[in-house]
Amino acid sequence: MQNNFRLLILLVPLIFLGGCATTQNGESIDPYESWNRDVQSFNDGLDEYAMEPAAKGYRWVMPSFADSAVSNFFSNIDDIGVIINSLLQGKFEQSGSDTARFIVNSTAGIGGLIDVGTMIDLPKHDEDFGQTLGYWGVPSGPYLVLPFFGPSSPRGVLGLLGDAAMNPISYLDSYISLGLFGLNAIDQRADNLSLEKIASEAAVDRYSFFRDAYLSRRNYLVLDGNVPEEDIDFDEDFEAEELSPIVPY
Repeated sequence: MQNNFRLLILLVPLIFLGGCATTQNGESIDPYESWNRDVQSFNDGLDEYAMEPAAKGYRWVMPSFADSAVSNFFSNIDDIGVIINSLLQGKFEQSGSDTARFIVNSTAGIGGLIDVGTMIDLPKHDEDFGQTLGYWGVPSGPYLVLPFFGPSSPRGVLGLLGDAAMNPISYLDSYISLGLFGLNAIDQRADNLSLEKIASEAAVDRYSFFRDAYLSRRNYLVLDGNVPEEDIDFDEDFEAEELSPIVPY
């Protein structure tokens, strides 16, 4: 994971040099399509031979209650970043609800293994640092597929770095951190085995489908669902980010 962070840091200035020139001139949102398609093919191969088999094995050995407990545990940790990003976006009431949810799940929910918050009407919110940057007016930049991380953008790269900084797992021993991030990635992949298959089979051009789904979903999240009617081309209930077969955490 630390090596991935170093790679992202090195990529940031190069990405923004290309991204700003592209978006300011009003050119295509996908000027790096050739690179992106190659990287998606690499990620697809990694998913086919590593992530998907691991996810299927995980699904086979994990009882449903244990699978839910693992998902809830990582969701609870994610709520730390949700709290911070809600505050950074001026959503103080939501941040208070997120804080209450985290406290309840961390205590009554036994370290987040049980989602007590949802049971008592403290819903899970979806906020990350990429959305915060969008709220502050940072442009998304062109579509970019990252090795291992999947669909992203220049703003998304900074978002990944910010989310990692807000995640306490990042500060654990490197082997423990890597193991937990890996477990979370496999758990998420296992939860979306059927969804990814359906999306791939339905798409005429798999690459374009994933690109458009990602961009639409991110736009929807940044605008908190207040997308102009002419820009709505994506079902808000369809989690585009979950379609990426390679997920960092």
